[in-house]
Amino acid sequence: MEPLTWFGAYAGFFGTFLAAFATLAVLTGLCAMLLSLTGSSTRGSFSLFNGIAVVTLLLVSIGYIYNALSPTLSGGMELAVLGKILIGLIALGVFAAMLSLFMNNFFDDPAATMGFLFGLSLKLIGLTIAAWLGYTLLFAGAGFREQLAAMDPSTVPTGEDLAQQQRIATMQGRGILASIFMRFMPVWIALVVLFTASVVYKRKLGLYGKLFDNTIGIFGFGLVMFWVFTAAFNGFFDMIATHGPLEQLSGMKNKGPGTPLRDLSDGAYPFYLLGGDNLARDVFSRMVTGSVIVIMIAPLATLFAFMVGITLGLPAGYFSGPALRKGSLGMIATAVIFTLATVAAGLGGGVSNFLMLGIILAVLFVLMFRASLDTVLSFLANLILAFPVILLFYLLVTPEIVETGLPQFMAVVLFIFPIVFAGVLISSRFQTDPAKNRFWLLVVLIPMAILYIVTISAPDSQINILGPLDFFNPAPGVLVVFVSVVFVNSPTVFRIVRGLALDIHSRDYVAAAQTRGEGPWYIMLWEILPNARGPLIVDFCLRIGYTTILLGTLGFFGLGLPPESPDWGSTINEGRKLLSIYAHPALPPAIALLSLVLGLNLLADGLREESLKD
Repeated sequence: MEPLTWFGAYAGFFGTFLAAFATLAVLTGLCAMLLSLTGSSTRGSFSLFNGIAVVTLLLVSIGYIYNALSPTLSGGMELAVLGKILIGLIALGVFAAMLSLFMNNFFDDPAATMGFLFGLSLKLIGLTIAAWLGYTLLFAGAGFREQLAAMDPSTVPTGEDLAQQQRIATMQGRGILASIFMRFMPVWIALVVLFTASVVYKRKLGLYGKLFDNTIGIFGFGLVMFWVFTAAFNGFFDMIATHGPLEQLSGMKNKGPGTPLRDLSDGAYPFYLLGGDNLARDVFSRMVTGSVIVIMIAPLATLFAFMVGITLGLPAGYFSGPALRKGSLGMIATAVIFTLATVAAGLGGGVSNFLMLGIILAVLFVLMFRASLDTVLSFLANLILAFPVILLFYLLVTPEIVETGLPQFMAVVLFIFPIVFAGVLISSRFQTDPAKNRFWLLVVLIPMAILYIVTISAPDSQINILGPLDFFNPAPGVLVVFVSVVFVNSPTVFRIVRGLALDIHSRDYVAAAQTRGEGPWYIMLWEILPNARGPLIVDFCLRIGYTTILLGTLGFFGLGLPPESPDWGSTINEGRKLLSIYAHPALPPAIALLSLVLGLNLLADGLREESLKD
């Protein structure tokens, strides 16, 4: 069985047009750049590039003099290379001058004309690719059908053999790229439906709808949702990956993209679309499955960090008096959290840790009756931020720290904040309607409390509350990485929310709410927080990107998740070991990571621009 080619059986015909349009794009793009740099003038062309040539000559001459005075040093530039560089720069300047002279005779704005031709050539390239893709998907199996028609009816395969041969022939006609496109077909359909509905109803969707008036934001949103849908379809329905992420097949070690399998008896997918890695696992399937891990951890961990930061940042920026008052709800909540932290430290590290943390928190608890809440929380946030983020992250996920149970005890404290946030949000909203308040508190908080208990509890660990009743246990390493992300990001989110609250709490609508007799938490959550949504949404998108990079970095260094995990960082690390020989195992996850982070940054830019207009 022949391996797949990148562009399939129809690459030659469409490749001719693609090469012509690509050449046109390169030439027009170069001319547009030259005309823009020189101001479309002959004098500017000569002065720019001849000036570069003179500077280059001076720098290289200094290098030659230095090498002549220091004969023991090597690495000087050869005279022939210097001559080629100078001739090339001067020739480029002459070409720009002749181009300016020629174009000025025919066009008022030569640079704009070349820019238009460059844009036109890019559109032609896009149309050519779309035509190739459409034609390939429609007629990829035509050759096999012609072969069947010409065969003797007695020799025509039937049943499963016929279906398998037709499938292989169709994929060979499509090639690698079109076959990958077909694997992502559920994602394309979901994107089309999402974008169509969003464009139709964008005037009713607030800031999200305004995003579709921003080209950069749309592109970034498309990249992000591509990976979100990929993770959803592959994680819930197993629709995209062609093989298991840990499945090893004989004879596929370090095989190139499009290599056919040796054994197709089990009805397996007949090719490794992006080749095999050094353990004979499918690179394409590991890349797709890795998106499930990234999409599962990065946004959710960032959301938890925001709940922690918002819950602490809003009161820090709003209240100006002492942090705690005797008999207040805040005093009770702080005492409960400090007690949980102290008990967790004692269970994980023994009596010494229990006494040490207990004394520190007791002193801090007493000081909170005298110092302001802003002072206390800002001090704690600055204390955490004083450590380098990467170093702190590495310390939290190292095996020695994990064995002490510290991440699990940190989860006990950090995971309580979403429950507190939801409880305060509902209570402040329905404070005038006790029946509705009780109903929503029971509906929301009971499931959250159950999830909280089953998440922090794990068999054969320091915290095993439920025992055999524990129905949810995250994969090894996931809880450690999740808690680390929340802990590292929370202080930064706290400082952003605190700054926004300090700025907004003096506005007129806040004073009006105080005049109406609204409670402080109502004002913070329903007056200040909605008016700070723009910067927070932008930071949320950017922080997901930072978290994605952190996850990739941890996986690259083999920390946090298990070594066999298909997350992108671990896959890149495994592929880099043979990068100079086999580049295909490392490039797909690297491109996937790049595209997701790029999409998040572009989405954040689009949201920032639209929020400023709001």
